Amino acid sequence: MKRDVSAHLEVAVHADAVLQCQIAVARTPGQDLSESLTCSLDGQFLTPREIIGSHGSRIHVLDVRAGTLRIDYQATVRGIAFIEPHSDYDLALYRRPSRYAESDKLLGFAAAEFGYGIADPEVANRVAAWIGRRISYLPGSSTPIDGAVETMLSGTGVCRDFSHLMVALLRAVGVPARVAAVYAPGCVPMDFHAVCEAYIDGRWQAYDPTGLAPRSSLVRIATGRDASDIAFLDNHGGDITLNVMSVNAFVEGPLPYDDFVTPTSIV
Repeated sequence: MKRDVSAHLEVAVHADAVLQCQIAVARTPGQDLSESLTCSLDGQFLTPREIIGSHGSRIHVLDVRAGTLRIDYQATVRGIAFIEPHSDYDLALYRRPSRYAESDKLLGFAAAEFGYGIADPEVANRVAAWIGRRISYLPGSSTPIDGAVETMLSGTGVCRDFSHLMVALLRAVGVPARVAAVYAPGCVPMDFHAVCEAYIDGRWQAYDPTGLAPRSSLVRIATGRDASDIAFLDNHGGDITLNVMSVNAFVEGPLPYDDFVTPTSIV
């Protein structure tokens, strides 16, 4: 499957800052990736420093002074990513509660609602279906610091909120789970998208309780415990305003069908 993705950011930098940007496609063995990343401040081109993270995630670091920063990224992705081998460290890390996926606050509820048992291969589908019934997708209904508990109590959220709640509930019943930032062909409204990955039947499988985009078309950007690990833009030490953000993602030919139940990995 050929997928074309792009992102454009315009940032007003009001005071000198160190910015960390995660919009580049993760480097994954098995995929053929051609890409370009252009950064400029008031028309002067900048060269970012790249940091390689876990699961092929890439952070681009920019030291910028006051001005208007423009970041443009384009990529064409072909091929199918190799199945990522698990590590004992990952399985331990992604069982733990984290800032936005407070699984330790949901232990009793999750066990009563879904049962406790990592050997149940259907538990992730049951959690995704429950979230799909109980949580309404509503842009602007949450804040950047809301976690899984706020989402469950409010009953509304966006993709990151759906994913945080699913990750927290799965961890609460003993299933390793993590969040992935992705480009998502077919997603409406088009944006950077977030989905859940759970370790089921010996592999990381993707779940999207929003049902906004077919999982087999997703392109991985970053992977981590929650949104704090996969943010598309981080500001350290300065003052910025994000004025423009646009995201696009397409597949060649028709979008693939997804029943959102059949086991599927991000490839």
